[in-house]
Amino acid sequence: MQTDIPVEKTPAGRRRKRVRDSIIAAAEKVFAREGESGLSIRRLAEEIDYSPSAIYKYFESKEELIDQLKEAFFERLMDRVDTSSNADRPFEDRARACLITYVETATNRPYHYAAAFSSIEQKDECTPAAPKNWDEFMTTNKGKAFSVLVNMVEEGQALGMFDRALEPVHAAKSLWASLHGLAQLVIHVPHFERLIPDDGSATTTDFITFHANLLIRGLQARPTAEAKDKQAGQGR
Repeated sequence: MQTDIPVEKTPAGRRRKRVRDSIIAAAEKVFAREGESGLSIRRLAEEIDYSPSAIYKYFESKEELIDQLKEAFFERLMDRVDTSSNADRPFEDRARACLITYVETATNRPYHYAAAFSSIEQKDECTPAAPKNWDEFMTTNKGKAFSVLVNMVEEGQALGMFDRALEPVHAAKSLWASLHGLAQLVIHVPHFERLIPDDGSATTTDFITFHANLLIRGLQARPTAEAKDKQAGQGR
């Protein structure tokens, strides 16, 4: 008998999801201790007391497992962004929360974050980069997470808050690069915010918020010459 109930909504589907989730969680722990080179189906089986053949029922290879480990991070990221970026809040508040959430999600789960960016192939400088298939990229959680940044830039431009001359995808890549860099510093350099002598009052959270505000200001539309003249006239 056929049924329209999605597989994940059935008892068997829920059990399968629980097992997959437990395997991915164990993979993150192994990755944390031993890195990608130490992560294998056999090593994972030892970790969770499964047989390798049982794990192969869920993942055909180590490569598929790592791909799913990456996807799980970006799924968590999107869930947190959805929670923190309430649509009823002003745009600038939502944009700030989106940027802050990226860094916080990465630093709260540093090993999962590292796994999400593992196995990035080195590009041969002599070989032109293959064209991206945007539609295929957008079916992945990584693509969907990146589209959150693109949509944020486009919304800011539509509202007149962000510079309309900016190409949204390039602007989103720039935001991601900056957030990724800060996340890596916070993860790998303890008390990063205290490296430069100052009054010592700023916390890591304070600095992440400052950085997010700075990025938002960098995207903002510049006043036109006419607006500048008007503002100057009002100041007289």
